[in-house]
Amino acid sequence: MQKTLLTVAGLFCASVAAAETPVLTVYAPDYFGSEWGPGPSIEEAFEARCDCDLQYQTGDLLPRLLLEGANTEADVAIGFNSDVSKRARDSGLFAPHGLDLSPLTLPLEWNDDTFLPFNYGHTAFIYDNTKLDGFDSFEALLDAPDDVRVVIQDPRSSISGLALVLWVNAVYGDEAEAAWARLAPKIVTVTQGWSESYGLFTDGEADVVLSYTTSPAYHIIAEEDLTKSAAIFEEGHYFMVETAAKLAGTDNGDLADQFLAFILTEDFQTMIPTTNWSFPAALSEDKWPEGFQELPMPETVLFYTEDEAAALREPAIEAWRAALSQ
Repeated sequence: MQKTLLTVAGLFCASVAAAETPVLTVYAPDYFGSEWGPGPSIEEAFEARCDCDLQYQTGDLLPRLLLEGANTEADVAIGFNSDVSKRARDSGLFAPHGLDLSPLTLPLEWNDDTFLPFNYGHTAFIYDNTKLDGFDSFEALLDAPDDVRVVIQDPRSSISGLALVLWVNAVYGDEAEAAWARLAPKIVTVTQGWSESYGLFTDGEADVVLSYTTSPAYHIIAEEDLTKSAAIFEEGHYFMVETAAKLAGTDNGDLADQFLAFILTEDFQTMIPTTNWSFPAALSEDKWPEGFQELPMPETVLFYTEDEAAALREPAIEAWRAALSQ
């Protein structure tokens, strides 16, 4: 009987302790919380600091938050792309982060008081350097023979696909549809997302794939494969940044603030390159992994503010659709 009482008491104490452990709920895209993404390592590192339980809820980030509105369970949301952040900001769901942004090492100035960058990259076309000599400009790609097989992502369903149509718009402006018409014969398929496209490329079903300038780093570091290269264009490359933000209605404001501050620490930033395969937003280049330090960097960065991206989204997609439907 005494042993039973002691067991019950022990279970009760454990339940009380578990109940007293604060929970930080972080909404994130599927890739972020997967075992291959940065989420698990970040969770372990932050929990060691906060004496809390960080729990991810993954899925289609912005649509879910807009649907839930003020009733959302999220304390923090991470994974917003700068091309869609206007819709998030206009929702009124997010609060200022209140952080000093001087640690940021982005290739452009960032003064946003709500959306905090955690990584960035440049859209690029990746090719096998044992099969192709590559392309030093957008024009060179458009002028390539039509038997060069290119795969891209749909801008209506893919962040990278949207970045591409904005990139074409930034380079060609009013001539964007004509540029798409020149590229169209080389496009063998348009996939819903990045992973399908990249799989076709690595399986040898395509010669060129839309991805990021950091993609070769994965092959260099994880596979010791030096055959994949990013074509660096003289016209410049479209810049993409991913951000995190605190929900204004959170009941865990202190924990949310701690997590956002953690994003700017070296512990967080050093996890980004080899888990998210992108450039860390607040880490000097000399602290990047060796495979990242060897990557060629675009000399020109092309970027639209969220207001510009929102205004150009539909016209840029329509130019793409019109050219590819002919």
